[in-house]
Formats: sequence, C-alpha cells, structure tokens
Amino acid sequence: MTKEQMLVPTEIQQELKSENVFSAMMNLSGRVFRDVSGRKTMQLTLGDKSYFIKQHFGVGWAEIVKNLLSFKKPILGAITEVNAIKKLNQIEIATTPLVAYGVSGCNPATQQSFILTADLGKIVSLEDLCLAWQDQPPPAKLKRRLIIEVATLARRLHKSGVNHRDFYLCHLCLDERLLAKGDIKIYLIDLHRVLINHNPSSRLSMKDIAALYFSSMDVGLTARDYLRFKHYYAQDFSLCTSSFWRKVEVRAQKLYAKFHSDKFQKRLAAEKRLLD
Repeated sequence: MTKEQMLVPTEIQQELKSENVFSAMMNLSGRVFRDVSGRKTMQLTLGDKSYFIKQHFGVGWAEIVKNLLSFKKPILGAITEVNAIKKLNQIEIATTPLVAYGVSGCNPATQQSFILTADLGKIVSLEDLCLAWQDQPPPAKLKRRLIIEVATLARRLHKSGVNHRDFYLCHLCLDERLLAKGDIKIYLIDLHRVLINHNPSSRLSMKDIAALYFSSMDVGLTARDYLRFKHYYAQDFSLCTSSFWRKVEVRAQKLYAKFHSDKFQKRLAAEKRLLD
C-alpha cells in the first residue's frame, strides 16, 4: 500500500490556501451530518460551491480483528467509496459526483483518508418521501414508476457484482426539481460499505433486498406493490429463487424487530442527541 495517494483539483487546492493539502482537507469543518468513531461526514462550502466531505481517522486494530474474525473485509477508509463511485459510473447508476480524495499512511489501523463529493442540491430520500404514504397514498402512477425504478436499479447493481450493504430507503434519493416536472432520477448515496465482487453474490444481494424491504414496511405498500418489485428485480436474474425470497422475508422481519426494540431505539435517540 502506498504511503500517500491523493487527487485534489487545482481549484479546490486554491481554496484551501495551504501547502499541506492533505492536512488541510482533514481539518476542514462544516455542518456535521454524521460523527461516529473514526469517521465524520460534513457539508461545507469551498468558493461558491457546496460539497460533502467524509473524513476517516483510522479504524484501529480492534475493529480490523473483529471484522476478520467474522470473515468480513474491513473497511479502512475513503478508497472504498471512491472505487464504488467509479463502479456506479461504469454501470450507469447515478450517485454523488467524486471531486477529490486522499489517503495517507501504510498502517491499516491508523490510516487516514478523505473523500469530497459534490452536493447534489435539492434531493429527497425515498424514506422522507414515503413518510406520509400510509395516511396519504401517492398517485398510483408515481408509486408504480418508483417501484419499477428502484427494482431496476437494484437488479443492475447486484448483477454487476456490487452490494451496497446499507441498502435502505434513506440512501435512495430523488432529484426534487425533476420530480416536480414528473421525471424520476434516483441517486444511490452513502457508499462507504460497498463491496465489489467479480460475480453476483446471492448472500449479499439477499441482505441488500432484505434491508430495502425492512425499510419499506411502514410506508403503506401493498402485496401487489411487492410483487411488482419482485417481477422487475428478478428479470433474467438467476439468483432470485424461492429460497432467496424466503431468506429475504426472514431477515427483513428480524431487522424490523431489532429496529423497534427498546435497546436500539435508545441508541438511536442517543446518536440524534449528539448531532443536535
């Protein structure tokens, strides 16, 4: 692993006004959206443009060992998301445009990195869009189009050997300006856990679809809506056996029960208080 790799456009470097570009990027501050152990996500302005930066400060050996003992590939930093954006561009799935990135350090436990992406502007997550659906159902045509678009995106993602691993409605976002005109463009965001494989993975794809199913359980979808999703997702996709869908159902129900447990809700509330 190289000691340092970095790609920062000249116009961004000029805004930093520092000879040490990597250090300057790692010390940028802005509106915090996520602040967890070893990672911070913020919105900020450089020049007259808005960006999002995700800074990684090292995961530590304990996290690496925990992942290895669970037979999981450790996520060390920003390069995972950099590679994911490049892959999504190749398979024509819209996501946050890559602007800059950098990695410093050879030690995987202490390696620091960042990724800077363009602000997508006026977007709304499917989670927020669907909040009122149970009480105020959307136009049938809009719902059908969204279901087909999401199923098609998921199929393209998984058939390309890509798994999001946080595949919830909150990470699927719509361009609000296009939506107001009756057009649909979906962005897939928050790619820091993405895995890219040579071939489609039945196990990982099942987990992604179960996460999506779980996050849609309270938005008022009907049995016909779920059948429509299955139809468009499963087209020419050999992974979609009856066993696959049974596992999706079982895992989604477990996720739902875990999310609504007192323990998880208390943890969620604590994280929100920290951000506030």
